[in-house]
Amino acid sequence: MLGVCDRGTGRAVSGAIPVCIIGASGYTGGELLRLLAMHPNAEVVIATSREYAGKPIGYVHFNLRGFYKGLRFSPLNIDEITDKCEAVFLAVPHGASLELVPKLYETGLKILDLSADFRLKNPEEYKRWYGREHPYPDLLEKAVYGLPELHRDEIRNARLVAVPGCNATAAIFAAAPVVKEKLVDLDHLVIDVKVGSSEAGSKPSPGDHHPERENAIRPYSAEGHRHVAEVEQELGMLAGRDVRVAFVPHAVSAIRGALATLHAWLADGADEMKVWRAYAAMYGKEPFVRIVRTGLLRYPDPKYVIGTNFVDVGFAVEKRIGRMAGFAAIDNLVRGAAGQAVQSFNIMMGFDETLGLLYPPLKPA
Repeated sequence: MLGVCDRGTGRAVSGAIPVCIIGASGYTGGELLRLLAMHPNAEVVIATSREYAGKPIGYVHFNLRGFYKGLRFSPLNIDEITDKCEAVFLAVPHGASLELVPKLYETGLKILDLSADFRLKNPEEYKRWYGREHPYPDLLEKAVYGLPELHRDEIRNARLVAVPGCNATAAIFAAAPVVKEKLVDLDHLVIDVKVGSSEAGSKPSPGDHHPERENAIRPYSAEGHRHVAEVEQELGMLAGRDVRVAFVPHAVSAIRGALATLHAWLADGADEMKVWRAYAAMYGKEPFVRIVRTGLLRYPDPKYVIGTNFVDVGFAVEKRIGRMAGFAAIDNLVRGAAGQAVQSFNIMMGFDETLGLLYPPLKPA
């Protein structure tokens, strides 16, 4: 068995897939390092950072002290990545992947991009939401949206996976079963998401600085958040028709976690039992999805998925007015980013998709 100090030497251990994390010093990069530190079939051999090049991993990620002895942050060098690695995770800001992915794709590496740059299939939608023409529409077509519960077979054969955003991930999980079965009015879907401050990344803006964020419950991008484009894309594929979603995220004072709530009106003939069957049919056999219906807490709460790749889903039906609410709780840094990327990596490499990810959440947290 590998000891803590056997990993992170800058070369892959025997039998492990050598991987690189580009942008490894941020919150998402840190989560990738944390998850991959104990992955039995993967070894991080390169971790890039412009700001901390030459510094050891534990200099930035204090929780990983001792786990990456010998590995230091390094400048980006695509030739070195191509020479040493079989897969690369991009934990870089939106826009940066547009410069990196085409170069990496040409090398034949497996790519898992955690930015928004390749999530949308339609170049016109990208232009609408991101304010610029997409320079590589051919790669948009080749990229697979990295939500395994919807695209597992496509991910298995993919070379480029676009890992979904955290808000979009939670929203899609909350709504997918009833949209797929057309149990709700597809012309009037409303989703709100409450999300913790780590969503904003490790470089705070004035509104995300801790004294401003603590005790806050603040809507933002209420006139149209760009993650709604992913939600409409994926729900539209499930429904087999265009779907329009009203979507409002809220900043809350939690550090981790996202809770999505779908508000929808039942279609003719739909009832609580049909809703329950739709959730059970879609998620009943999924290793990372837990349907919450009983117990002391009857609805999902991000507190009980913190640090894990689990998604807790649930629903409620208000019979009096024919309305249903769907819920999905995730850890925004794990299931909403790094964990989802590792799950897709496992599928791409032909591993059991739970490898390195299947452990229970902490309680209390």
